[in-house]
Amino acid sequence: MTDRTPDTGTPTTTAGTTKTAGTAGTERELNAERLLRVSAKHSHDPLTEIDWDAPLDPDQFAIPPHRVSLYGTPLWETMTHRQRARLSVHELASTISAGIWFELILMEGLVRHVYESDLTTKHAQYALTEVADECRHSTMFARYLTKTGYPSARPTRRAQRLGRLHFLINDTTMTFAGAIFVEEFTDALQREMVRDESLQPLARSVARIHVIEEARHIGYAKPELERRWARLSAPRRALFRQALGLLAQQSVAEVIHPRVYALAGLDPRAARQAAAENPHWQQTKADWARKAVQFFTELGIIDPRSEYRWRRAALLPAARRTR
Repeated sequence: MTDRTPDTGTPTTTAGTTKTAGTAGTERELNAERLLRVSAKHSHDPLTEIDWDAPLDPDQFAIPPHRVSLYGTPLWETMTHRQRARLSVHELASTISAGIWFELILMEGLVRHVYESDLTTKHAQYALTEVADECRHSTMFARYLTKTGYPSARPTRRAQRLGRLHFLINDTTMTFAGAIFVEEFTDALQREMVRDESLQPLARSVARIHVIEEARHIGYAKPELERRWARLSAPRRALFRQALGLLAQQSVAEVIHPRVYALAGLDPRAARQAAAENPHWQQTKADWARKAVQFFTELGIIDPRSEYRWRRAALLPAARRTR
């Protein structure tokens, strides 16, 4: 599915309109120029702007309690407040660890995208600006893992294999689609964190910087995916729908590593089963995926023939999951 087609005069259809590549290219440049201006004004250095030396309160949650994977289960009722708080910290760390894995894949895809582009364009220059943002984010995430005592930033073996497969395929269109899904998913969580003043200050500081800068990345990826999707043939669209569903399903599976339950003093097998059957956790995943799912559905990437993977991963609203 590798998409290396250069921009020519081929008509491009986006959101129901037909545009020449020249018009689309102008809009692409204007969008990139705007994003570059915003980046110059609103970029952050987490190594200097976050107080990494402040002590962590062991009784303070890192994410809202109702968003913890075991919330509302019988197992949750047996846990102490501190144990629940500790689980929330490790679940955020696990999510962040998965974020590092995906950001490395995204950076590799963006660098390849620039390599195949004209670096004198604003579009290519913003891609490099985003790479710089992601480098800082991955460093910030790694510092959070170290601070909280989370044992590893390495993904699971399954995720490592998927990452290598993506490197091999080098599908730029999938890179942008994957970025939209992962960034919208984590953005929904982190916006909740920023609004909740009862949560751990360090976690909220990390979330605040990521929310501000990821908004630009989503604004870059969405029109690029729209442009590329409009150029795909019907057979490639059918294959792409299935591949993106698999990517979303596997990405969400990486969010909560089974080790988080052992770190909280729980039986990993029993806790993992409880989370898998927990309707609160299923609703949480659907809530966090809502914007991405809506965008992909409107674009026609999620359709009745491809949504079964999204249902299996509990990424659709409950009404659509029960059809």
